[in-house]
Amino acid sequence: MQKLSSLQQLPGPLAFLVRLAPAGARALMLGAAAVLTMLLLTIFSGGMDTIEERLGSLGWTLNSDTTPEQRITIIAIDEKSLAQEGPFPWPRETMARLVTALNEAGVQLQLHDIVYPESSAGDDALLAALQASPGAVLAQVPVLQSEQFVQTGVMTHALSGVSCSDSGAVLPQTASYLGNNATFTAIPKGHIAPIVASDGAVREVPAVICVDGNAYPALAISAFLQAVNSPSWGATIEQGTSLFGPEQLMQLNAYPGLRIPLDADGHLRISYRSAPEAFQAISAADVLNGDFEADMLDNAWVLVGATAFGIGDIVPTPYNGATPGVELQARMLGSLLDTAVPYTPKVAAPLMVLLSALFAVILFMLASARERFASYGLPAAGVLLPILALGLHVQLLGTSNIWLGWVTPAIYGLLGASFLMLLEQSRVRHERSRVFGNLNSYLPSDVASEIAYSLPSSSINAKRSEVTLLSADLRNFSAFGESRPPEESAALLHYFFVRAAEIVEEHGGRIHEFKGDSLLAVWDGHDTVAAAQALKAAQEMQASISKDMPQNPPEGLEPLALGIGIEQGPVLIGSIGPAQRRTHTLLGDTVTITLRIQELTAELAQPILIGECAARQLSDQKLESQGSYLLNGLRIPHTLFAPSVADATARRGRNDQVSLTVVSGGRR
Repeated sequence: MQKLSSLQQLPGPLAFLVRLAPAGARALMLGAAAVLTMLLLTIFSGGMDTIEERLGSLGWTLNSDTTPEQRITIIAIDEKSLAQEGPFPWPRETMARLVTALNEAGVQLQLHDIVYPESSAGDDALLAALQASPGAVLAQVPVLQSEQFVQTGVMTHALSGVSCSDSGAVLPQTASYLGNNATFTAIPKGHIAPIVASDGAVREVPAVICVDGNAYPALAISAFLQAVNSPSWGATIEQGTSLFGPEQLMQLNAYPGLRIPLDADGHLRISYRSAPEAFQAISAADVLNGDFEADMLDNAWVLVGATAFGIGDIVPTPYNGATPGVELQARMLGSLLDTAVPYTPKVAAPLMVLLSALFAVILFMLASARERFASYGLPAAGVLLPILALGLHVQLLGTSNIWLGWVTPAIYGLLGASFLMLLEQSRVRHERSRVFGNLNSYLPSDVASEIAYSLPSSSINAKRSEVTLLSADLRNFSAFGESRPPEESAALLHYFFVRAAEIVEEHGGRIHEFKGDSLLAVWDGHDTVAAAQALKAAQEMQASISKDMPQNPPEGLEPLALGIGIEQGPVLIGSIGPAQRRTHTLLGDTVTITLRIQELTAELAQPILIGECAARQLSDQKLESQGSYLLNGLRIPHTLFAPSVADATARRGRNDQVSLTVVSGGRR
């Protein structure tokens, strides 16, 4: 049966790559990995961003800073406060009492993460308390990421120096907002509109949001302007000039040394460097009751906001799935005070490409190494390169507050290693299939398979089997070869072997070996089916091959003839010999008997002789006894049989093969 080549068994693209030079094929696979990486990043951008953010924050969470933040205190409207003062929002008189209590505790600056949009009884009392404080800032909310249009209250305290139209800076724009009622117009404001990611997390806050052409700063930035009582809130936003610096830089006129890094969209990244327990919080109920340590609020900045779960101002963070939003404001204030705001450098994208190119070089070198090194190196690289990309990001974030990113080179490293492993596996598979195919052309398929896929051994590896054997020999071939050119003898012998092998395989047998000008074929089993198949193969060989032998031999030589012997019985099949030089063998009396039967075909002038064991299985065939003979080298006589002459003649008459013709030349 004709088998598919190893290349035909491979998928089309792999078969094409296997045909190429190894270096070219590896380069193409690395290029394909790059294309697939870009497609994945484009198609699954949301999911990839989430993975990058969540694992990328390990730069903070693996070595978080637990140093207590003593400059900022959270005044928490928590469950305890709700139990004491009632559901939130509280009456304005209650908020006024809270503001007054904070003023009396020596608070330097109050930042309210709360909006008072509607007019209510007690507004005047709250306004008076806020105006009596050393510094106070209220929240206002420009509405982003929503198609709902709303305009409630009044937006106040826009920045000067920042244009929403022609500054060149990229700033978020909206016409919807939730502001405070007009009673609090004089109180400074800062927006608390976050950027909510697809997974619900808040990682960035716009530094400035444009509403109706005016630029309003974030609450944390407003705190700095209010802390110095700046008469005019002026600021500038410029494009970053350093390759390793941020995309944009914001500078407050009142703070010449404070340069706030922003991304290309004008967003301020929230730092999660500090652990949640680093931020101290006091229940609003305790403040109202005066139940707190006096030095906790003396000269401090406080953030007043809700932390109770029932209020709804809860967001997920790298530390916790439910964190009060007021903690994010505290984080932004802390990073601004420390001038440690994380940012993504302008060259982040080129650096990702450069790192991916470095990974490609590493993978190419591993794939080009010795087979064992490549077989272990590529899988290891597929795991280690993504870890290396993530590790570089984590290191830069933890030490330099640089958010570089890592997903692009990580995916490319994984895909590149996988593609090269697939290529090398296909190449090895192709080479092994080619070796097996070559081995199978010299040995039976089961023997070739055993040799190809098992380790060599110096022990006997053989098993007893019941088989049917057929031995076929070209009689007078030696004398023919002596008088003809070796090329002609080789062509004749090649034809004999090829045609005989085809016939044997067509009838369910297999060639065990070609030896000299003879062959030995094997059928598994010693039953009627195996014997009948062997006899049919022998008869077809006689009808086909014998007729194609040269009919006019050189003078003095007998014509070539084909003698075939058939017998059944037990044999020992396997391999013997030292590990470095094994040989496949077929041993047993059945082999010897079959060979001796074939030798008698010349003496008895019978083209096919059958041993008595095989003859018993052919009771439905027309067989003629040839008598009992003591075979050469054996001590027990054996009765031999031959197909009837009439049956053999009929079979030869049905054959219509073209005969070989002896060409001229050779020795005379």
